Amino acid sequence: MPDERHIGGMTNDCHDDLLFHPLRAGALTLANRVVMAPLTRCRAVGGGRVPNRLMADYYAQRASFGMILSEATAIGPMGLGYPDTPGIWTDAQVAGWRVVTDAVHAAGGLIACQLWHVGRISDPHYLGGRRPVAPSAIAAAGNVSHLRPVRPFPVPRALDAEQIPGIIEEYRAAGRRALEAGFDAVQLHGANGYLVDQFLHLASNRRDDGHGGPVERRAAFLFEVLEALCGECGAGRVGVHLSPRPQPDEDVSVLWEHVGRGLEGLGVAFVCAREPRGGEREAGALGPLIRKHYGGVFIINESLDGGVARDLVAGGMADAAAFGRAAIANPDLPARLAANAPLNEPDAATFYGAGAEGYTDYPFLSGI
Repeated sequence: MPDERHIGGMTNDCHDDLLFHPLRAGALTLANRVVMAPLTRCRAVGGGRVPNRLMADYYAQRASFGMILSEATAIGPMGLGYPDTPGIWTDAQVAGWRVVTDAVHAAGGLIACQLWHVGRISDPHYLGGRRPVAPSAIAAAGNVSHLRPVRPFPVPRALDAEQIPGIIEEYRAAGRRALEAGFDAVQLHGANGYLVDQFLHLASNRRDDGHGGPVERRAAFLFEVLEALCGECGAGRVGVHLSPRPQPDEDVSVLWEHVGRGLEGLGVAFVCAREPRGGEREAGALGPLIRKHYGGVFIINESLDGGVARDLVAGGMADAAAFGRAAIANPDLPARLAANAPLNEPDAATFYGAGAEGYTDYPFLSGI
């Protein structure tokens, strides 16, 4: 695990820029505040959803980020919704991830495993013919990813109350396996319309039991999963990814304030909030409602550039900034930002696929 030393050719004490200062997050010390956002790349090919050597090379190339948040990693076979995404529920997957984490650590980096269950954002094609599960039997809008011919998301099967503890235990086991695989921390994927997020919102949760209805009950699943992970991994090695956004026919300000208070009570190490910035969206930002009550490390994410990230961190709106597309195309992004150097442009045609093209072949900037 890196300490407060500089890495990637970037010396922290040469910069007054807070973005390049070390940051303590629970049990972790980030060498800088430039975070690699979770990025699904569909490279766990060959069957079994097992991480491979190519993935290890990809992550090791990005070890100069203050923290790498891994691609979303399924906690079990019913959590899948995309082709060739990795898992963390089998011994082979743990062994594959160990190759990745060893490579990152050998390069001086820090990496957290993002734990994922897609809920209704799936199809029987990915689930051995079974219907996806969700808080309620309400289909998601849109079409299933990567399947042709195009098909809409199916109506999921509503989870029975007695099935929910089993999914929480899957998350707990995934947390344990992530630490066995050498990850420095885990991050619960609670954003972007996946299972945890589905429990939070009225549009996808019409339950009338202890996990539906008022804000406190809709947020219960989030807190129960986090409590299980904190018990398994230690709160200082647990984070959560959230997407605080307006919802149709729902005032979510009460929800996100409640979430902020709950996260503070659990003492989780970091929160990463994916939220658009700028203009009218900035005026109605919901992330500050979480930060108002949560005193841990707050990481902002969504279409950031270096200047915006610097301003947000310097202004106290966030403690760190997570980059997605820029991290794909610039394995040395922290050094480039520190030097105000030009960035490689990402090739969207290679975001998902099986090979090294558009994955491990982006050039590093010489002379840094």
